[in-house]
Amino acid sequence: MWDYMESQNLADFPRPVHHRIPNFKGSYLACQNIRELEVFARAQEVKVDPDKPLEGVRLLALQSKKTLLVPTPRLRTGLFNKITPPPGATKDILRKCATSQGVRSYSTPVGLDSRVLVDLVVVGSVAVSEKGWRIGKGEGYADLEYAMMVSMGAVSQGTPVVTIVHDCQVVDIPEALLEDHDLTVDYILTPTRVIATGCERPKPTGIIWSKISSEVMGKIPILRSLRCRERQAGRDVTLQDEPRHLLGTGSRQPPPLSTVRRHQDPEQPESCSGQGEDGPSNTVFIGNLPRGTRVSELKRALRELGTVPQRLTWQGPRRRAFLHYEAPISAQQAVSCLQGLRLGAATLKVALARPQRAGEGTGSCAEEPRPDRRSAVSGL
Repeated sequence: MWDYMESQNLADFPRPVHHRIPNFKGSYLACQNIRELEVFARAQEVKVDPDKPLEGVRLLALQSKKTLLVPTPRLRTGLFNKITPPPGATKDILRKCATSQGVRSYSTPVGLDSRVLVDLVVVGSVAVSEKGWRIGKGEGYADLEYAMMVSMGAVSQGTPVVTIVHDCQVVDIPEALLEDHDLTVDYILTPTRVIATGCERPKPTGIIWSKISSEVMGKIPILRSLRCRERQAGRDVTLQDEPRHLLGTGSRQPPPLSTVRRHQDPEQPESCSGQGEDGPSNTVFIGNLPRGTRVSELKRALRELGTVPQRLTWQGPRRRAFLHYEAPISAQQAVSCLQGLRLGAATLKVALARPQRAGEGTGSCAEEPRPDRRSAVSGL
């Protein structure tokens, strides 16, 4: 499809279209067709991908005074941004808000705890069939975004999904290419057609953790937060490259530290397992902090991941910190959520600290100096 669109000169900037959602010629005209859909007229909150050919739909949503949600590119800093035009915005300002620059300039992040109820989902495609089967760039972000929205309760099986493409992008797609995590569409808009697919294939019912790698987890902070919540709810959150026989399935009890370690992470000292003669630890060791890191940066990351401790002991010059939780189970859950956490270019070392023993101060980690009580920072 990419080769064909390039050879026939069917796309506008950016070119070449390979590895992109093509910005096909006539995209603005195709976007106007969404006004014919009753599902758009009824919708109050609309999620539209940030792809260039969907700019016309983003503009129509803003002009219709609907709440416009745009996914964060590659989900690097969250799931959604809410586009909020300034009061009294002119048509020119609204047009700017609908562009990628406007998404950056006029948006506010939407957190996991925000009560979002999406009425309509609009996605880009590389190819789509009249049966509603869709192929994207191959990176899986649209499928993952939808699955995350399901996990948040923001969409349901009845939430309509629309895609907007060039007429040449409507092709036959073998059903054998589809997998359980693939998103299907209910409507296809082209410059000349409005197609109701009548697709009956079920949409994703949530995140399929067994298809997600530790590498992907390390790149998407909000995905780590959702995984932590689903683990606490007793769901199976075993990743693609984690040993299932160690993690088990559906257990409400967080797995031991050694079973959630990313496979490429260096081995932690044995006595960091958090289980010793004095019982399990309620303190988490954070190491490999980048030089010059501020305590506020770590606090912000902990808040975003929902792992705020009762107390934090900061030892920035030694590139480490200790997180103190009320109970050992809370510490274990924090360790699970924080695996793969990055600050700057560094992946942090995360482990349960050695339990406190008689005559010792704060929990410590073998081969790591004990924290200096004088540097303790209370509260977040």
